Amino acid sequence: MPDSKTANAQKTAGAPTTVVSAKPVVLSAPGRGEDLHVRVSAPATGGDLPVIVFSHGFGWSMNGYAPLADFWAARGFVVLQPTHLDSRTLGLAAEDPRTPRIWRFRIEDLTCVLDGLDILEASAPGLAGRLDHDRIAVAGHSWGAQTASTLLGARVLDSDGVPREDMSDARVKAGVLLALTGLGDDLTPFAAENFPFMRPSFDRMTTSALIVAGDNDQSHLSTRGPDWFTDPYTCSPGSKSLLTLLGAEHSLGGIAGYEVAETTDESPARVALIQQLTTVFLRSALYPEDTGWRAAAAALEEDPNPLGKLQSK
Repeated sequence: MPDSKTANAQKTAGAPTTVVSAKPVVLSAPGRGEDLHVRVSAPATGGDLPVIVFSHGFGWSMNGYAPLADFWAARGFVVLQPTHLDSRTLGLAAEDPRTPRIWRFRIEDLTCVLDGLDILEASAPGLAGRLDHDRIAVAGHSWGAQTASTLLGARVLDSDGVPREDMSDARVKAGVLLALTGLGDDLTPFAAENFPFMRPSFDRMTTSALIVAGDNDQSHLSTRGPDWFTDPYTCSPGSKSLLTLLGAEHSLGGIAGYEVAETTDESPARVALIQQLTTVFLRSALYPEDTGWRAAAAALEEDPNPLGKLQSK
């Protein structure tokens, strides 16, 4: 049985409905080396459903992040989860010529999902005609958050510090960025040498987004402390909110899955808070008349023993 904080968080986000899921739904992806496999999860009933395209963290696949994907789908969203080339399920060799460009293939995967919405909608049983193609959000965790951030306007700097091409997508109206790494000036020598794409500029990440960071997330890729993960909030313009989770490490309490070995900070209550706040944030971002986000923010501020702190601009 969930504790009181978990139960209250789930109640705030609304009552769940039955979810149907289909996998793999296959999209043709010329130049990628293999087709793109996508998991589609959706409420069993209802129409004009908003869409979340979710990018997994390193090594994961469309089968991960059930605590988020299932929760969102049970509360009215269609969740689309592509499997990127770095997935352990694919076993891409380090010497594969695609490996240095995986970060770019990841971004192209999300664009491929957006381009293939009609195919995904028609291929998943019972989903045809039920998507709202004008209410689309992206979300991601860790490397997946970096992938998703480019569709919101973040750009990668080249070796001279010049922003590379703009890969933002006007179809995306909002985002949730979980444990998104910060500026490249603070990379460790190992990270700087091996991950040159980890040099972001958030100057043009103007799309509305919720950034979620753990105040105990100490990355071996950065010379800074956990505040490195707040850079996407402090360095980006536009409407942004930052949820800083108290005591959270990179797994943010266990969002990647239930009983996952790599979760170092397991906390069902923390995961429940993320479920609730991301749901009401996206609902309010995609439906401006919805007041749920303001109510949830006020409730967190009034909580005498909060699991996190929220700030917005």
